[in-house]
Amino acid sequence: MKINQYGTQSVNPYHKSFDKKATPSQINPQQEDKVEISAKAKELQKGPDLMMERQEKIARLKAAVENGTYQIDRTGIAEKMVNFYKQQ
Repeated sequence: MKINQYGTQSVNPYHKSFDKKATPSQINPQQEDKVEISAKAKELQKGPDLMMERQEKIARLKAAVENGTYQIDRTGIAEKMVNFYKQQ
């Protein structure tokens, strides 16, 4: 039985291109990893300060409601509701 090498290159035509591709370490070995912190992440780091401000605001609102001095802007609320439903 005689076996020839005919047609064996078509078995894996991508093998040649795979060998020729450069790995990322071969492209630029000097490049270092970088980390960039987004603006949103920086804003989230301020969380404890914002929590204190929010708690103070809630305490003021609760005191105003209990004292009966809390005033509602009925016109402003109505305008915002109308604008909200116009957008939908």
